[in-house]
Order: sequence, then structure tokens, then C-alpha cells
Amino acid sequence: MEQKKFDFNSLIGFVLLGAIMLWWMYSNQPTPEEQAAQEKAAEIEQVEATKATTNTATFNDTTQTTLQATDSLSLIKAKGKLGDFGYSATIAEGETILENNVLKLVISNKGGQIKEALIKNYVTYDSLPLYIVKDQNASFNINFGTSENRILNTKDLMFEPTLTTDGSNEVLSMKLKVSDSRYLEYRYEMKPDEYMVDFNIRSQGLSTSLNSAQQITLDWSLDGFSHEKSIRYENQQTEMYYEKGDEDIDYLSVGGEDDAEETDVNWVAFKQHFFSAILISDKAFDSAKLTSVTLTKDEEIDTVFTKAFALKAPLALDGGEFNYNMNWYIGPNDYQILKKYDRNIKEIVNLGWGIFGYINRLIFVPVFNFLQGFIGNYGVIIILLTIVVRIIMSPLVYKSYLSSAKMKVLKPEMEEINKRLPGKENAMKRQQETMAVQSKAGVSPLSGCIPALLQMPVFFALFRFFPSNIDLRQKGFLWADDLSSYDSVFELPFHIPMYGSHISLFPILASVAIFFYMRMSQSQQMGMQQPTQEGMPDMQKMMKMMMYLSPVMMLIFFNMYASSLSLYYFVSNLLTITIMLVIKHYIIDEEKIHAKIEENKKKPKKEGKFRKRLNDAMKQAQEQQAKQQKKR
Repeated sequence: MEQKKFDFNSLIGFVLLGAIMLWWMYSNQPTPEEQAAQEKAAEIEQVEATKATTNTATFNDTTQTTLQATDSLSLIKAKGKLGDFGYSATIAEGETILENNVLKLVISNKGGQIKEALIKNYVTYDSLPLYIVKDQNASFNINFGTSENRILNTKDLMFEPTLTTDGSNEVLSMKLKVSDSRYLEYRYEMKPDEYMVDFNIRSQGLSTSLNSAQQITLDWSLDGFSHEKSIRYENQQTEMYYEKGDEDIDYLSVGGEDDAEETDVNWVAFKQHFFSAILISDKAFDSAKLTSVTLTKDEEIDTVFTKAFALKAPLALDGGEFNYNMNWYIGPNDYQILKKYDRNIKEIVNLGWGIFGYINRLIFVPVFNFLQGFIGNYGVIIILLTIVVRIIMSPLVYKSYLSSAKMKVLKPEMEEINKRLPGKENAMKRQQETMAVQSKAGVSPLSGCIPALLQMPVFFALFRFFPSNIDLRQKGFLWADDLSSYDSVFELPFHIPMYGSHISLFPILASVAIFFYMRMSQSQQMGMQQPTQEGMPDMQKMMKMMMYLSPVMMLIFFNMYASSLSLYYFVSNLLTITIMLVIKHYIIDEEKIHAKIEENKKKPKKEGKFRKRLNDAMKQAQEQQAKQQKKR
């Protein structure tokens, strides 16, 4: 019989197989966190096995958070990925409603953020509920690192809600828990009849769970819904505003794409035409990256969005913990409402800069509010406001017309001077004698320009006032169904660049009124206009060009603008024409003006300091001109 020999190669193979199995068992043993998760999963399975129905927690009879049976293996994996924040995996998705008479917020367990924001008492142009946040068009997230070298986003984690009341206020606590005593909390407090919601970000016991060396970033974004009839016009009024630490208000460009990086930012407003979402912080953001992108510029494209806004700002820890007191304002851009809050957010209502803003805030806003206190028709309010403005400005119109009449009386003498001193070589002497005649007659050519210039601030102030006034939104007058938008009377089967695909009637009426007003002004100016001198532009041709160009510009650009603005300009020009006719036929007497001028000429005229310096300068220039001619 053959003797069996010991197979040394087989022994080596068995040893290697054993070593591989031991290495595999060791490398795949659960971590302490996974062991804890397994024990928790086992407890959950035991509880779920004894229950026939799902546990449901109800908050304020309107909010339900349902804890459903969870696959233990999936739960273990989820908790393993979250580390200290593994408790979040045990919270089911759900929603909580905060609501008062003007605002309704739906807060999601996922991310603890606002899922829906409905502004009550307002609707879109097509009569639908007006949402600022809905269908995932907004995101509020905090990106942070953990002591276990994980990077987490609050928008992906589940918060545990607790709804209570504090007097008449509703208070919602959303907690991202590590344990019952360690958590990150979003606290919402809604007061009755307020668009402003208190919002606090705090944490407790997280200093050991957070990685303080990793930057913590707040990321808020929103795609603005289109709420108005014309998305192009709405885009022109939609922009991002923000306030820096020194109460300096700034904004990003309304056109195309714009961004900025700022320091010490107190609040950021995602401002649409008539509604805004504003995040206000008591502790300024050390820095902020702001972005605004126009989602469409084409009026023909049917889109639900206007602009995409985004804010990125680092958050600082206070002793290793979160501690930020903030506010959300989600509501209308109503100057009177925003003015109540002592945070300067009223500046998002664009009433104009400098003197134009002061005129609106000190005059037009109070007068408009007074009129709407006892008049319900906003078209009538605009007409009355126009009458008030024209009455106040009528002395300036009178001064301008009187100056034109005086210059008209002096025109023959001006023509005589031009004939007597023709040519470029006599230009200085001709100008000097002209000024001497005007001075003796007590007439100044500037007296006709100054009243016109004084009316310009009012013109530009009202240009900002009407489009920014939310009280005019969806208020009709005559054929206009919305004084804050265009008054279409005919829809075109095609689109005209810069004009649109419709015809608005009020801009046509305003253009016709401007044409006749400028024609009357031109005839008056031509009566006083001096003959064109050599080397000087022909003012009569320029005025005639303006007479035709201004109505055309009005017709094109105002076709898409608020019909309230066109209504104002139409009524204003009609009243101005009427006032000019009354002044011409019933107030000003050219014979009396001529007699007064002749009387002024006889009186000794004291030469003022400014006039003396001007005459001396002209004499010196004339002498130098004479010397140069001799040298030639």
C-alpha cells in the first residue's frame, strides 16, 4: 500500500483562507455608531410589532407628523451616514401650518424651511392665489461640517416640530436633534395680522458636534413667480435690494445677470414688482454673495418666473453655538406697511432718489392717502391729484409764459441789433448790446427757463410714484382694468419690438395732448426767439423736431407702462393747455407789457455785481479778439 504523504501546499491554502475570513469579519464589524443604530432599530421593530396602526402626532388640529414603520437596514445606513445627527432619520416627512389673517406659511419637516408662503387678500392678474413660495421654487439651507468630518445640509435633514401658542401668537419650534438636550432649532413666531414673522436660529449642546474649522454657510435662493400681466414690465420693477452696515441701501441691476460681494449686510430683499421676501438679521452677515439672474426677457415666452435670486453668507458661531435673531417679511411692497418697521426696509419701494424721493414721500404719498380716504375710484383720485399738482404749478407756468411774452415784445429790438452788427467778428459786441437792452427792460431770458426746470423734479417724481403704488394694483378705471399695468384695447396678431403685441389707449391720448402742448409752446417760443446767429444751432428746427419726437417716444415706451402714469400725463397736459389759453387770452396783455418795458428803460438801472463781472469779461474778450484780428 502506498503511504500517504503530508501535503504542505494544502496546509498553506487553508491557512490563507482562514486569514482572509478573519480579515473580512474584522473589517466588516459594525462601528459603535452602527451598533447603537442597530440597537435603536431593534427597539423600533419591537415597538412596531406590537402596534396595529401608525402613530400620529397632531399639532393645532392642522399639522400631522406620521411616524411610519421603517426598514431597519435602511435606517441603520441612514443613521450611519448622519453620525451624531442620526436621530433625524427617525423623523418622518410632514408639514406644519402657521396662519393669520394676512399670511399663511407651510413649514416642512424636511429642512425645517418654508415650503409654501401664501399672501392672502391678493391674487395674481389671472385671479389665482398669490404664492411667494410654492412647488420648490425656494430653498433655505445651512451647510456645516461635523466633528466626524461629515458635511451636512439642513435642507436634506428632518426637523422635529412642536407647535405652541404664546398669547395670541403662534410659535413653531423646528429642532434638528442629536438628542433631547442637543439640537439646532429654527423658531418661527407669527403675530396676528402681521406679514413680519420672527425667525431665530439657535443651537444647544452642539459645540462638540460641529467642526468650527469648517465654514458654515447660509444659502437662500428663490425663483420669483410672475404675478402681473406684463412680465417685461414686471421684470423692470423686480430687483434685489440689500442694506449694508452703515444703512446704505443698494441693489443689483434689473437687467440681465448681476452679482455682488458685500460686507456687513443687515438684510436682503428679493423684491418683485409688488411683493417681496425679505430676510432681516439683527447681527449683520460679515460677508454676503448676492446674485440676480433674469430668467426670461422675451415677452412672447409664457413663463412662470421673472428672476432667480440667491444669497450666500457665512454664519459665525457664538461660543461654538448658533445664535441669530432674524425676521422674515413676506408680503406686499406697501410703503405705509413697510414704514412701520424700524429696519429701513421701506426703501425697497422705489420712490426715486434724492429730491424726487423727498417730493414723493413728503407730498404725493400723503396727498394720495388723504384722497383715497374718502374716494373709492382710483382713476378719479389720479385726476384730482393731477389737478392739485397743476394748480400748485400754475404760478410757474404763468412766470414762464410772462417771460415769453416779454421776450416777444423785445424781439424787434433784438432783430435790429443783429442787422446792425452782422458777422462773427461782431458776435461779442452783439451779445453785449442784447444783454444791455434786456437789462434796461427788466427782462431776463433765464426767467423763462427756471420755471420749466422747477417742474422737472415733479415730472420725474410722479414717474416713480405711480408704478410703485400697490394701491393702484388691479384697480380699474374706464376701459383700463388695472391701473398698475397697461390698458390694452386691441391685441395685435404679431409682436412689435419695444412696443409689444397690444395697443394701449391712454398712451395715445397722452401723446396727442403732448403734441398740442408742445405746438403751443413752440409758437410762443418762436415769437420770442432771436434770429439764428452764425455758428449757432437752429433752435427752431430743434424745437420742431422735439415737437414730433416727444409724442412718438411717449407712444412707444408708455405702451407697456402703468396706465395710471399715462392717465396722469394725459390729464396734466390737458390742464396745462387750458391754463396757457386762460393766461394768454384773459391774464396777459402784451400792450401793457410793452408799456411797462418802455417805462423800465427810462429808469436808471443799477448794474449788479454779477452783471458787472459778466460785462467786464465780455469787454476783455472783445479787446483780445480785436488784437488778434490786427495781428492777422
